[in-house]
Amino acid sequence: MRSALIAALSWLALVAPAVAQDKAPDVKGLFLLTDYPAVSVRPGNTATINLKLQNYALPPERLTLSVSGVPSGWTATLMGGGQPVAAAMPATNANVPLELRLDVPKDAPMGTQTLTLEAKGPSATATLPLNVTLAKELPAKLTLTPLLPELRGSSRSSFEYQLGIKNDSGKKLLVSLAAQAPQNFDTTFTEQYGSQELTAVPVDAGQSKDVKLKVTPPTTVGAGKYPVTVRVAAEDATATAQVALEITGQPKLDISGREGLLSARATAGVETSIPIIVTNTGTAPAENVELSGSGPSGWKVTFEPKTIDRIAPRANREVQALVTPTEKAIAGDYVTSMSASARGESANQTFRIAVATSTLWGIAGVGIIGIALLIMVGAVAWFGRR
Repeated sequence: MRSALIAALSWLALVAPAVAQDKAPDVKGLFLLTDYPAVSVRPGNTATINLKLQNYALPPERLTLSVSGVPSGWTATLMGGGQPVAAAMPATNANVPLELRLDVPKDAPMGTQTLTLEAKGPSATATLPLNVTLAKELPAKLTLTPLLPELRGSSRSSFEYQLGIKNDSGKKLLVSLAAQAPQNFDTTFTEQYGSQELTAVPVDAGQSKDVKLKVTPPTTVGAGKYPVTVRVAAEDATATAQVALEITGQPKLDISGREGLLSARATAGVETSIPIIVTNTGTAPAENVELSGSGPSGWKVTFEPKTIDRIAPRANREVQALVTPTEKAIAGDYVTSMSASARGESANQTFRIAVATSTLWGIAGVGIIGIALLIMVGAVAWFGRR
């Protein structure tokens, strides 16, 4: 039973292609083909109609090409390979591409004319009637389509939108470009794969062209969604599209002393508290702000508190920098560096610290000098008696 089933399936596999081949249409002959056998042309213009001379299952032969029914004053030229041709020879089951170029005078009367194309050989002939209607110029029409109409980033980002401009009219247009954005936003148009700035771009009839719109927001802009209106125009035609950028906000830190001072006084070997103001001038909260500092060799710089949990936009917090110069520091001016960082955002500032020696060392020095003087006076008195 199983072997019989396998044999039946094998027979079907062999017979099915033959049956399908028997049902396939048997196309044979010579054909002149075009995608659009009825077209409209404006007087005073040149129109090009794409053609194809197709040979199905016939031996190759020379075919003479001709166009009949051409109105007086018109010029009809058959083109092949970019030059006028009078004959063609397609191979078996192959085709030859052709073009019919029509030059219509400006004073040609409106209406429809029928032109007949013919390809004639010793054993085969093909004809193709073409209806050519003379019509007035179609009004300009534009379509504007953004590829990605909404983008997201920080106030330091540049937002680039790809825009497709389509010329739906029957002639080439010079399309002007414009964008309306919020105040202090910068907008520029460039080529799709270049950096050259544009104010207008030519678009062929029935064709499309892509350009880029670059929008740069001010760094001080707040978080939110901002719309931008894009407008293209040519002659009496206009098209608009809306794009938007969502700005997420970005913290920005700044460090200074109280009332903007960047200097302080300290004593060698003594811890000095210096008030430090950390300000967030950005558009988003700064969280977990860590403070650090460094000074000359042997100095100690710490902060109280060491970490600020949160600073709101356009707000500030005061901390204390605890600076301890080394005990051996001599009197003079020294430079210390203080930093604040949060989520990749950081700020640095240098402070000038004027160091004075400790009064204890002064007292000790005076005492040493006094003792030395007493010893000297005693020695003089002792040796003077002798």
